[in-house]
Amino acid sequence: MTEIKNKQLQEAVTALGKRVTQDAEAVRAAAQDIRTEAQDTGRIADQISGLGVDPATIGETRELSKVMEAASDASTTYASASNTTARMAFAAVDQARASHDGIHEAVNQSPVDVSGLNRTWVTPE
Repeated sequence: MTEIKNKQLQEAVTALGKRVTQDAEAVRAAAQDIRTEAQDTGRIADQISGLGVDPATIGETRELSKVMEAASDASTTYASASNTTARMAFAAVDQARASHDGIHEAVNQSPVDVSGLNRTWVTPE
């Protein structure tokens, strides 16, 4: 198993948080596009009803508009949850920095040679 260093983990979680945020914005934009299309579809249903189109087609067009609105709402909810996930990732990185970076700083500034130190001795149980 590959050993991962604290700094590498922080960088990976930060990158993940950024990607999640970007993806959430893309989902939010798609949700807005779907909402616009749903509104257009609803208007089309109203227009074709005035043209004497059969009631089943009008009903199906209105139902499609409702389904598209629901998809837009669900996508917006997903994007909001993604933003929460990204904030949690950034908070985890901040906490890791607060908890562990001081240790690395102290070790780096220490005049004692710890290169041969058995790391299990300083590992919390």
